[in-house]
Amino acid sequence: MLPEVGKIDRASFDKTIFPRLGRRDSSVLIGPQHGVDAAAIELPDGKVMVVAEDPTFGMPVLMPYFGWAIVHICASDVAVLGVKPRYMTICLMFPPGTEDTVLEGIWKQVHDECEKLEIAIVGGHTGIYPGIAYPLNGGCAVIGIGEKSQLTPPSYARTGDRVVMTKGPAVQTAGILALQAESALTEVIGLAQTEKAKARFLEISVVKDAMIAARYAHAMHDATEGGLLNGVYEIAAASGTGVTIYGDRIIVPDEIAGVCSYFDIDPLISISEGTLVITAAPERTGELIDALGQEGIPAWDIGEITDGERVLIDAEGRRNQLSPVAVDPFWNAYFSTLEG
Repeated sequence: MLPEVGKIDRASFDKTIFPRLGRRDSSVLIGPQHGVDAAAIELPDGKVMVVAEDPTFGMPVLMPYFGWAIVHICASDVAVLGVKPRYMTICLMFPPGTEDTVLEGIWKQVHDECEKLEIAIVGGHTGIYPGIAYPLNGGCAVIGIGEKSQLTPPSYARTGDRVVMTKGPAVQTAGILALQAESALTEVIGLAQTEKAKARFLEISVVKDAMIAARYAHAMHDATEGGLLNGVYEIAAASGTGVTIYGDRIIVPDEIAGVCSYFDIDPLISISEGTLVITAAPERTGELIDALGQEGIPAWDIGEITDGERVLIDAEGRRNQLSPVAVDPFWNAYFSTLEG
C-alpha cells in the first residue's frame, strides 16, 4: 500500500522504481537513490551536468508565494550537489476558469527569482486541465553545469566529519502551518511569534546556504520529508557510515517550537526544506559556520560521522537508534487545518 500523501516509501521505491531505470549509461555518475534529490551526468573535460526535478502543488495559503517557491525548491536540489543552478524548464497546469491575472502573478515571480539566481528559463509547458483544484507545478527541472570535483552528494560523507545544521529544524513545517492556522496560533503563541513563524516560509531555499557551504563540504542534503533526522539518516545510509547526533546541540527556534507544540508534532522529523545538513572535516567546520553566519545564516555543529551506529543521543544521555521516518507528521497537521 502506498502512502496516502507525500513521497512514496523506501520499500515501494526499491521494489518498483529502482530496478527499472531504463537503459544503463556509464555517464550517469549519480542516479536515483534514497536521500539524493538530483542526478549528476559526466560530460567531457571533467565537467558534470546536475539535473533535478520537483513538483509543487498550490496550497491555497501559499498562492502569494507560489512562483517563488517553485524556483527555490527546484534550484535548491541542484545547489545541494555543490553546483550552481543555470537552466530551468517548467510545467505549469491550471484548473478551468483560472483568471489570466493568476498566471501573470505566478510567472512574474518565477521570472524574478530566476533573474536573481541567474537561471535561464529554456522551455516547458503551460495549460488548463480539468481535475486540478489549484495551480500545479507538474514538474520543474533545473540544470547546473560544473566541475566533477565540485560534487557534494550525501554519499560523500567521511568518517570523522562534523555534521552541521543550518537555520534549525522544521523550517518549512512552521512556515506553512503558521500561514495556514494564523488565527489559532496567534491566540496560543502570540502575534509576534506567529509572524516570525510565517516568515520562516521564505527561508525554505537552501541555494545560498549550499553555495557558501560547497567550499567546505564533503556532503550536503536538504532536510525535506522526514525532517532533520531523516536527512541525517539518509546521509549516513548513502555513505555507508554511522552517525552520532547530540540532541542538546539541536537549536529549535522559539517560534518553530511553538508551532510544533501547538500541533503536537516532533520538529526533528517534520518536513524542513530550508534546513541544510552538511558534513565537513573537523578542521574546516569553524570556517564553514563563520562563513554562513557572515551571510546571515545561523548554523550549528550537531554531531559527527562515525564508523559505528546511527544514533541520536538525547539531552538525558539516552541513545536512540536513527531509522527512516515512515510518515512525516506535517501532513496530518496540515490537513487538520482544512477540516471543518
